[in-house]
Amino acid sequence: MLRAATRADLLGLPIEVAPRLLGAHLATVVDGAETMLRITEVEAYHGKGTGTVPDPGSHARMGPTARNATMWGEPGHLYVYLSHGIHSCINVVCGPDGEAGGVLLRAGEVIAGSDAVAARRGIATPLSRIALRDLARGPGRLGQAMGLRHALHDGIDFASGAAMNGATAQLLWSDLPVGVSTGPRVGVAGLAGTMAFPWRFWITGDPTVSPFRWGRGAAEAARTLEDAG
Repeated sequence: MLRAATRADLLGLPIEVAPRLLGAHLATVVDGAETMLRITEVEAYHGKGTGTVPDPGSHARMGPTARNATMWGEPGHLYVYLSHGIHSCINVVCGPDGEAGGVLLRAGEVIAGSDAVAARRGIATPLSRIALRDLARGPGRLGQAMGLRHALHDGIDFASGAAMNGATAQLLWSDLPVGVSTGPRVGVAGLAGTMAFPWRFWITGDPTVSPFRWGRGAAEAARTLEDAG
């Protein structure tokens, strides 16, 4: 069974909401093209003053800025930011209004609109098994697959379903249980990319989950943690 997510569902801390998003469905309609994916991998990010442990890996670690303003707003919106000046990445905003928090959608299984996704990603059809697996494998690919773009769609409201610049989004909770694995966040620098922050969650064994890689200085920080422990 699927049901529409409400703002009340998203009032918890990102580390509490993140594992619940596994198996949920994100649907978008962008310029008339409908797509839907099943979320298989996420990462939690807190903001300044959110939770009991400061998160040095968050865009909102220093407080509100023009870039991260959506993270500080009410839950039920999508924070869409630009990564490396190229990739539009999608976060589910959670936590109370005024407390920054987001869950990065790292990977998903495209379950509807694969031809539209392939067109957005410049992939020839018919799609091979590997191409289908990789359509939304990684946050940049996922953002491109769903058609949401920075800055056109930053702040789009999936709780109300209101249209924004030719797009709508909807988040649907799933009642089906999934096995959950957890570990350090991918490509995050320093301590924030180690098991000091095991804030990456994924569906155990799902083939669409992205591969892990250390961020700058994170492997060294992890060894220091192990030595100290």
